[in-house]
Amino acid sequence: MAPPFGSVNLDVEAISGICGSISIAAWVVVFSPQIVENFRRSSADGLSVQFIIIWLLGDVFNILGGVFQGVLPTMLILAIYYTIADVVLLGQCFYYKGLTWKDGTPSGTPKPSNGHTTAAPTETSGLLADYFVERERRGSGWSHLSPAVPMMPERPAAPLPTPTKLQSFLWNSVAVLMVCVAGVLGWFFSRGYSSHQPTAPADSIPMLDLKGQIFGWLCAALYLGSRLPQLLLNFRRKSTEGVSVLFFLFCCLGNLTYTLSIFAYDPVCRETKCQPGEASRIYGRYLLVNASWLAGSLGTLLLDLGIFAQFFIYGQDDPYGDRDEAMDDGNDEDDEWDQRPLLERAGSGFA
Repeated sequence: MAPPFGSVNLDVEAISGICGSISIAAWVVVFSPQIVENFRRSSADGLSVQFIIIWLLGDVFNILGGVFQGVLPTMLILAIYYTIADVVLLGQCFYYKGLTWKDGTPSGTPKPSNGHTTAAPTETSGLLADYFVERERRGSGWSHLSPAVPMMPERPAAPLPTPTKLQSFLWNSVAVLMVCVAGVLGWFFSRGYSSHQPTAPADSIPMLDLKGQIFGWLCAALYLGSRLPQLLLNFRRKSTEGVSVLFFLFCCLGNLTYTLSIFAYDPVCRETKCQPGEASRIYGRYLLVNASWLAGSLGTLLLDLGIFAQFFIYGQDDPYGDRDEAMDDGNDEDDEWDQRPLLERAGSGFA
């Protein structure tokens, strides 16, 4: 039964419109943080290629399902935009990783940059030969070739300052708030235009279309399955390094507000006063038509919460830092440079 007060109807309609507008704003910018993150790092190792491929297929089925089911033209335009953004993100993965659909994880024993392994010194190996191999591994040029020049350790370049957890939290909060404000403003300015349009009758609610529902449920299944490779990759790497937290924040915001906009639908009856049970039937038919999109949004929202749990469990530590430590574990004595001239050290080495 319809609510007896017109103000309640207006509130429900406003909630649905605001949530839908925020959802559109979130989905417009959802891919930008990850694209920028990949470009900044010149790497896409933190992102699962399978995740993007399955998501791209889901967006394609979303377009097909929307065409057959007769959704709003705005939603079709957004679905096409999502597909283009997926292609850009997938292009980054192929550019940085190569043409492969498999997700690799960092190995425990890295290879030197020159492609050769450094053998352990033996009684027959020359000290100078080992010295030059070691200097090549450390990336040195032709410095320190004079025996009179003491060997000084090379200081690595200082890494770029990384934001603290508080700074990241504030920045992410401001970004999400800006998207919400943009959505509310979009709804506010579009309300004046929609108020001059005639109210859609109940018969305008799309009926169930078999092809549209098939593609819609396939889209939902692909959206749900797309998160699993990313969850598995983070688990295998024991890290979320290279994955933008804003990327999934916008995903959660878009799915949450989209779900709320569906549930906040206000049925429109044939007449001014709804007949007993008429509003419930209209509302139930509306939910049934959008059931696949509703399941996809709620399901991916829950899986994205699992990725957020990985952000808290693994943090933003660099997984390659352990690899650098592993390279230096067996060379602690070499890192303590001998300050004596080369010939003196050579003589003591064969004493």
